[in-house]
Amino acid sequence: MAISDHYRTLNVNPTATQEEIKRAYRRLAKQFHPDGNRETANHEKIANVNAAYEVLGDPDSRRSYDHQRQYHAQLESAGFATEESTREQRNAAAQARYRQQRAARQTDEQLHLWLNRVYTPVSRMIQQILKPIRDQIDDLSADPFDDELMADFQTYLEDCRDRLSRAEAIFRSLPNPPSLAGAAASLYHCLNQINDGIEQFEFYTLNYDEYYLHTGQELFRIAAGLRREAQSGVKNIT
Repeated sequence: MAISDHYRTLNVNPTATQEEIKRAYRRLAKQFHPDGNRETANHEKIANVNAAYEVLGDPDSRRSYDHQRQYHAQLESAGFATEESTREQRNAAAQARYRQQRAARQTDEQLHLWLNRVYTPVSRMIQQILKPIRDQIDDLSADPFDDELMADFQTYLEDCRDRLSRAEAIFRSLPNPPSLAGAAASLYHCLNQINDGIEQFEFYTLNYDEYYLHTGQELFRIAAGLRREAQSGVKNIT
């Protein structure tokens, strides 16, 4: 039982580079795709072209295919292309597909686990810290030397410290998937900026120097931008 000749389907040499394979696929896809040239559109050919590129376009699956192709050719040349050999090849191909599907499922599970257990709660806590800051400062600005207003502001900072501590613990609880490394890095730097910002606000409560108040606001502003970067990174993946 002969295996499909994907190289012939794409009209490339078996020694072709990945770039040559990609160019050949694009050329044939454009030629036979029903949304492209109607005169040359061919559903069967575009299906064969897609199937060939699905194998040859990925270096790992291409290597596996090349080994099967070479093995089959050796069997045919030796006159051993028996039903048993083709059955073994089918079993090997089925096992390879199963391993690929299982790896894909595990990757998806890791991604969803990190999003649900780390990203979502940490992002929510960050928002709970950052969102009230403008109202808090507006209230305090009415009279920074009012003991009750300052006490309210200090209570807010204590709540921020508590939320930040819990967010940092959750962030460290589970390694991020490689595909979300960018989003995780943004969250990490965001938490650091928040920590520095809270510290500046705490200095302000001790000496009423507005330099610390403005610096804390700027650090919180940077943290908000980093949170948005993390959100964008997650959206690009999911």
